[in-house]
Amino acid sequence: MTTNKKKSYRTYVWCISLILTIIFIFPIVVLAHCPLCTLAAGATAVGAMWLGINTFSIGIFIGAFATALGLWVARIVKWKLPYKSALFLVISFLTTVLPIKSLMPGYFSYYLHWGGEYGSILNRTYILSHFLVGGILGVVLLLVAPKFSLSVSQRRKNKTLPYQGVTITLLLLLSAALITELIL
Repeated sequence: MTTNKKKSYRTYVWCISLILTIIFIFPIVVLAHCPLCTLAAGATAVGAMWLGINTFSIGIFIGAFATALGLWVARIVKWKLPYKSALFLVISFLTTVLPIKSLMPGYFSYYLHWGGEYGSILNRTYILSHFLVGGILGVVLLLVAPKFSLSVSQRRKNKTLPYQGVTITLLLLLSAALITELIL
C-alpha cells in the first residue's frame, strides 16, 4: 500500500471506530419508519458488498429484515383482513428487496429439466439473481425460526432460554450466510 492509501485507510478506520464508540456510549431512541429503514438496509447492503460480502449472503439478511418489518407492521395495523400478515410480508418484501436488487450484481443460471421440449416452462435455463434468491431464503429462515425455537422449548420441557428466539434466528441466518460465503 502506498502512504496515501495507508493514511486514508487509517482515517477511515478511525472515523468508523469513533462513530461506533459514540453510538454505544450514548444510546439514543431512534424513531424510524419504513422508507428510512429501507434506505438504511440498502446502504448497509451496498457497504457490505463493497467490503466483499457475497450478494447472496446480503440477500439473506435483507430478506429477513423485510420479513420482520412486514410482520411487525401487520401486528400494528388494526385492519381486519384475511391473510393480513402474509399481505404485509409480501408488500414489505417487494418494497424493500426489489429496489435494493438493482444495486446488487451477481446472477447464476439454473437448468430445469423436468420434461417437455427445451424452451417450455419445465425445460429451460433460468437466470436467477443471487440477491433475490438469498432474500427468499432469508424469508424462509425467518419464518422457520419461531417453529424451531418452539421445538427447542418443547425438548427442554417448555422452558425457554433468555433471548432464545433471537439467538436461534440469528444463528440460522448467520449459518446460512456462512455456508453461502464458503460455497459461492
